[in-house]
Amino acid sequence: MFLTISTTGTHERPATDLGFLLHKHPDKAQTFSTSHGTAHVLYPEASAERCTAALLLEIDPVALVRRGKGKGRGGAPDAALAQYVNDRPYAASSLLAVALSTVFKSALRGVCAARPERAAEPLPLRIEVPAVPARGGAELVRALFGPLGWTTVDVRPVVLDETFPAWGDSRYVQLVLEGELRLVDALRQLYVLLPVLDDAKHYWVAPDEVEKLLRAGEGWLAGHPERQLITNRYLNRRWSLTREATERLELVRLAEADDIGVEAIDNAVDDPAPDEDTDTAEKTEKTEKAEKSVPLADQRREAILTALRDAGAASVLDLGCGQGQLVQALLKDVRFSKVVGVDVSVRALTVAARRLKTERMSERQAERVALIQGSLTYTDKRLNGYDAAVLSEVIEHLDLPRLPALEYAVFGTARPATVVVTTPNVEYNVRWETLPAGHVRHRDHRFEWTRAEFRAWADAVAARHGYSVRYVPVGPDDPEVGPPTQMGVFTMAATDTKKHTKKKEEKAA
Repeated sequence: MFLTISTTGTHERPATDLGFLLHKHPDKAQTFSTSHGTAHVLYPEASAERCTAALLLEIDPVALVRRGKGKGRGGAPDAALAQYVNDRPYAASSLLAVALSTVFKSALRGVCAARPERAAEPLPLRIEVPAVPARGGAELVRALFGPLGWTTVDVRPVVLDETFPAWGDSRYVQLVLEGELRLVDALRQLYVLLPVLDDAKHYWVAPDEVEKLLRAGEGWLAGHPERQLITNRYLNRRWSLTREATERLELVRLAEADDIGVEAIDNAVDDPAPDEDTDTAEKTEKTEKAEKSVPLADQRREAILTALRDAGAASVLDLGCGQGQLVQALLKDVRFSKVVGVDVSVRALTVAARRLKTERMSERQAERVALIQGSLTYTDKRLNGYDAAVLSEVIEHLDLPRLPALEYAVFGTARPATVVVTTPNVEYNVRWETLPAGHVRHRDHRFEWTRAEFRAWADAVAARHGYSVRYVPVGPDDPEVGPPTQMGVFTMAATDTKKHTKKKEEKAA
């Protein structure tokens, strides 16, 4: 297997800096052992104007056969004929990807102490791979490399036999990539996409392959148009690993779209908010005696369930479901035939799945529930056609400039017949003896509204989208500061009910 990496330069910025970036000296030919053969690094040309590094991988056919028997642990899909006829030494595959990670380990991390400024900047690169197996043809090769910043993606099919042109093309192509990219990005793309194009790996795909994929795909995979295909093939279509990788990549994409860190939106699994800590006596000492034993979180869930039952809802969205407490409560009532929990946090959905014991559910119960990852500030066709949606203690976790996007996604696009919104009443905070003055109830709350502020927002939303809204106090309704939680129940206007019914029927169909 063979590939070359070339760059150009000047006397001030010589092309031979490529040797520093790859950590391989241009004046030396170096040899490295791999699990399936020997890798050689050499420089066919090395001058200030142009430098080319070549990676040659010599496959040990005996090792390939011994390690690749069958399709199980350590087996390769094409290993059955390997001891008779083997094209693997000549076509780039996961074997070459492993050699890349072995020989150019530091370059794949983007580390270069000698030339850090060169490692951080794009270089004029030309990468040539004479033989690449492409299950999907030249069009797939272009679809994979085209969105990654290359100015030229030259793909030329290799004919089966030049003597017999009627036989047509083989599944192999010659690949040439040209463009200005950082070397680390080019190497990471090759590391991921070579086995993807081959649609095979010569080794057992273990759970740590997800981490490898995410590391190598940093900065380009989350937003790639063919992300799902890349993930499926790279992980050998192991559905559990593919699902994990897809969820984490979606989280990265959403974080990049909002220009914030992943940890900033994957924070739904956290210490309970002050009003949800059922073990703190101080938080209920101001409540009436009959309510002392009922935590506010439980009172809030019961108020939501009552509003949904009164609305006659059968299918319910729990938007921002967190760890699944409300989803669990909804499933206990047979009147709710379909319950969908939505959250942007992978960790929260994982905890929710454990809470609900989804893996041990009966088939009938499993049909009633779904947990899906998604951001509430983006429209999502999966949320259309439901009777009701709940935003329980969610809106205060969004920055105020993001609220219009949530409003449009829920009330303007999904348009359930009933929407239940709960949020803290900041006026009640003076009753929490353990909450310092001026502090919000949870460190992730971006705001907390007074009753007047919440009503002003809710009334405006209802007017803009054809809903009416009524307000329900949750918890002890203090005559001076009101209840600890304020709830708004939005009901779609009668004139829009037919449209909602039609949308629901279309979803069912």
